[in-house]
Amino acid sequence: MTATLVKETNPPPPVTLASRARRLRRRGRIIALLFVLPALLLLGALVVYPVLFSVGRSFFDASGTEFVGGENYSEMFRDPATLKAVRNTAIWVVVAPALLTGLGLILAVLVEKVRWATAFKLLLFMPMAVSFLAAGIIFRLAYDEDPDKGVLNAAVVSVHDAIKGTSAYPTARGREGQGLSKSADGSYRTSASTGESVTLGLVGVPPKELPADASPAYAAAALPAAPGELRGVVYLDFTPGGGGEQGKVDRRESGLPEVTVEAVRDGRTAATTTTGSDGSFRFPELAQGSYEIRLPASNFAAPYEGISWLGPVLVTPAIIGAYLWIWTGFAMVLIGAGLATLPRDALEAARMDGANEWQIFRKITVPLLAPVLTVVFVTLVINVMKVFDLVYIIAPGPVQEDATVLATQMWLVSFGGGNNQGLGSALGVLLLLLVVPAMVFNLRRFRRSQR
Repeated sequence: MTATLVKETNPPPPVTLASRARRLRRRGRIIALLFVLPALLLLGALVVYPVLFSVGRSFFDASGTEFVGGENYSEMFRDPATLKAVRNTAIWVVVAPALLTGLGLILAVLVEKVRWATAFKLLLFMPMAVSFLAAGIIFRLAYDEDPDKGVLNAAVVSVHDAIKGTSAYPTARGREGQGLSKSADGSYRTSASTGESVTLGLVGVPPKELPADASPAYAAAALPAAPGELRGVVYLDFTPGGGGEQGKVDRRESGLPEVTVEAVRDGRTAATTTTGSDGSFRFPELAQGSYEIRLPASNFAAPYEGISWLGPVLVTPAIIGAYLWIWTGFAMVLIGAGLATLPRDALEAARMDGANEWQIFRKITVPLLAPVLTVVFVTLVINVMKVFDLVYIIAPGPVQEDATVLATQMWLVSFGGGNNQGLGSALGVLLLLLVVPAMVFNLRRFRRSQR
C-alpha cells in the first residue's frame, strides 16, 4: 500500500489596513527621497562640502601643508586691515538695514496715497533688476570727483557756485617786476596816491577763456585821474600774436572785467569796487593821501571741485548710498504687501475716534507691521554681511582698505594679492558664524508665522 503524503501549507496572513498604510508611507518616503536626492547632492557639493573644507583649511598655513591650529584666527584679530573690515561691517549692519527698513516703511505708506501707485512701485523696484556689477559701475561714475564726469559733484558745484560764486581768473597771476607784489594770503598789491592812474597787468589767462564782454583796455588806461580820484585798469598783459611791451597797455590787450579791487589805508579797506568790461576801476571819493591798491585772493581762488565722495572719509557712506538705491524697492514691496493685509476696520475706527494720520501710523500701523518689519530687517542684515560687489567695484584702489568689509577682505587675503588661503578661510568661517544666528532667527520667525 502506497502512502500518499499531503503537505499542508499555511495560508498568507490577511493584509490589514495598518500594514497597507505603512507600505504606502514607506513608498512615499522613497519616492520623495528620489526627488530630493538631486537637490541634496547639489547642496552637499555647493554648500556643505565648501563649508567643511573651509573650516578644515582655516587650521593650516598659507601653503596648506602645515597644521597651525588657531594661529589664523588669532592673526585675524591682530591684522589692522581685518579689524577695519570688522568695523566697516558693523557700520553696514547698523546703518544700512535700519535705513532701508525705515525708507521702505515710509514709502509703502505714502505709495498707498499716490494715484499711480503701481507705476511708482515699479519705478522704485527697477534697480533690483540691475546687477551689483552694473550698479557699482554706475555709482563709480556718479561719484567721480571731476564735476565734468561725476553727476553728483556737478550738482554740488552748480549749487555752490550759485550761492557763493566762483572766481573768474583762477589761473591769473601778476607779472614779476611790473609793480605788483604777491602777499602770503594770495592777493596782489601795489601803492598809489589820489590823483593817479595805475595799470595792473596780469598774465596766465588764456585769451580764449576771457569773458565774452571783455573789451580792450587801451582807451581806459589813457584816461587821466581827476583831482581827488584814484583810478586804473586791470588788464591781461599779453598781446595775441606777439609784440607789445611788458608793463604797458597795448592797443590789442584786453581788460579783465569783474575783478574785485580794494583801496586799503592803515590796514583798513577804505573802498571796494569791481572792474568794468575794459578792466577799468575808479575810487572817486577817497581822502587825499597814499593808498595800497589790492586785488584780493578771491579773484584768483581755484574753482570749487566738489566733494571727495570716494575719499577715505566718505567712501563707506557713499557705497551704502548705492546699496540703498538698489534695495529700497525690495523693502518697500515687502512692507507694502504686509500693509495690504492690515485690518482696515481698525484704521477706520481710529480715524472715527479722532486720531490723526501720524497717530495712526505710530500707534496702529507700525505695531501691526512689526513682524513684517522684523523679517525685512533681519533679511537685510544677512544680505549686508555678505556685501562684496559694490565695495570692490566702487572703492578706488587707494581707499580700498578704508572701505573693506569682511567679504572683500576675505577675497583680498585669499586671492587679491595676499595668497593666504588659510587666513582667508578663517575669515570665511568668521563671516559664517556671524550670518548663522540671523538666519536661524529668520527661520524660526517663518515657522511661527506658518503655525
